Amino acid sequence: MSDRNPPPSSRQLLILLGIFLILIIFIIQLISFLVDWGITYIPISWEQQLGSMIVPIYEEKAQDSPQQQVLNQLLDRLESQIDNESLAKRNYRVIYIPENTVNAFAIPGDVIGVFQGLVEKINSENELMMILSHELGHFFHRDHLRGLGKTLMIRVAIATLLGDKTFLSNSMATITETISKTHYSRSQEYQADEYGLTLLNKTYGHVAGATDFFENFEEKETLNWVFFSSHPTSKKRVKRLNQLIKQRQYKIGAYSQLDSDLLQLD
Repeated sequence: MSDRNPPPSSRQLLILLGIFLILIIFIIQLISFLVDWGITYIPISWEQQLGSMIVPIYEEKAQDSPQQQVLNQLLDRLESQIDNESLAKRNYRVIYIPENTVNAFAIPGDVIGVFQGLVEKINSENELMMILSHELGHFFHRDHLRGLGKTLMIRVAIATLLGDKTFLSNSMATITETISKTHYSRSQEYQADEYGLTLLNKTYGHVAGATDFFENFEEKETLNWVFFSSHPTSKKRVKRLNQLIKQRQYKIGAYSQLDSDLLQLD
């Protein structure tokens, strides 16, 4: 008796695999479009409620330290230069995490996470203020929510297709991992850089330090710094910043030294 259900041929398997891949690509593109469209309509209060569930996880790693106090003082100086409309309903603050990771990142709920490892690599207050301004730029454009939303929805969709239930049971751990490793597009980084540059100039009246943290990228890339895996950079990005400085005729003034409390690292 012949087999009524013969095994699929290699050609049939390739066709099925192709259909599956096309379906996944279509879902990813659709999710990307829907998230980009929907993020602008999400109230800040909703984002802050999400943050109230996420931020405590990072606060457990943080310390109420002189470093954290200085970082928040610097952030307050930047906030004073933000127009009232953009600042409305926001309550930005920094949490300082005493770990060797070289990274800073935006957390839903108006929080910027800054690792000790990043502070150790900073040579001036201006350089640090550019990084904080850059993260504020991601908040302004809501890039942090776009990256988180797209990543989570794509993972949910793929997990559903594959019948994987472990993703949902470990959702909070997945969220925290996603936030600190969110990848931004080149256009998002350019926009955050431009926002940061403008804010830096408003704060100091010049833009010294604007490109310092990025200029040695090739050397830093070999060190596998987390900041550059989640904040992709290149010579073109630094070149664009320098072009903006020239076009806007921003001055390059004197550097400000880091507060001594920031230098008292564990």
